[in-house]
Amino acid sequence: MASFSGWVEVRPGFTPRPRISHVVLDFDGTLSWLRHGWPELMCEIFEPYLPASAIEPRREVRELLLDDILSLNGKPSIHQMIRCAEILRARGGRPPAPEALLHEYQRRLDLVIEERTAMIRSGRVPREHFVVCGARSFLENLLERGMTLVILSGTVEHRVKEEAALLDLKRYFGEHIYGGTADAAQSSKRAVMGRLLVGERITGEHLLAIGDGPVEIEVAKELGGLAVAVATDEENNGSGKADPHKYRQLVAAGADIVIPDFRDGATLLEHIMPGWQPAAGIGD
Repeated sequence: MASFSGWVEVRPGFTPRPRISHVVLDFDGTLSWLRHGWPELMCEIFEPYLPASAIEPRREVRELLLDDILSLNGKPSIHQMIRCAEILRARGGRPPAPEALLHEYQRRLDLVIEERTAMIRSGRVPREHFVVCGARSFLENLLERGMTLVILSGTVEHRVKEEAALLDLKRYFGEHIYGGTADAAQSSKRAVMGRLLVGERITGEHLLAIGDGPVEIEVAKELGGLAVAVATDEENNGSGKADPHKYRQLVAAGADIVIPDFRDGATLLEHIMPGWQPAAGIGD
């Protein structure tokens, strides 16, 4: 079996899964780099509300905020607003309501996304610049193996579909692109993954979940699936380095394998599905 060319961590307890037939992937930070830098942007929203009288150094509070922000990665952003507002209030800060913080965060993030979208549409920057390193060839490899591919994101669904089309990723997934809706309970990653198993008549042994947030990792493990964590670098696409905050959260969530990106995608699949052949009887 081929060796990985870059850093990859295979966690204790990992065992190959030759019967995988369905692959569920997060979108932002896993396939798309359009929102890269969002954790730092979120921190910038909170930091002005940290009072000068706070005992802890601002650097320590910033690290705490980043850890909590990334621990909730994969859930709707209001969860991060609520948690970080609690952190600030505990230190004497008086932040606005979580809904107001979310509005300001979304406003700033939308400006960033609009600028990056314009760069792609004008041809100033190729769309591949905003696709996570190696992700496209990885998706093509999965399709060659006959996998059913699913995008499952915490981002609003219509935005996920628009951005997947912009990056020419939509064609790999067909109608299997799911994001947040007004019905938060029904569009949660736990609910959608559970429905997928029932609707496709598969069990956890057929499921591979890949993402950069702990939510999809935890849910996949609860359902008996295999979980690959992508600890993508938010500042340098293709650096081959794992983000330390993401790494800690993803390992704690129970990831079976941790990768920095998909540069070793083909080798990764060889480890997960050695001697792979189409599984007979899936859904029969």
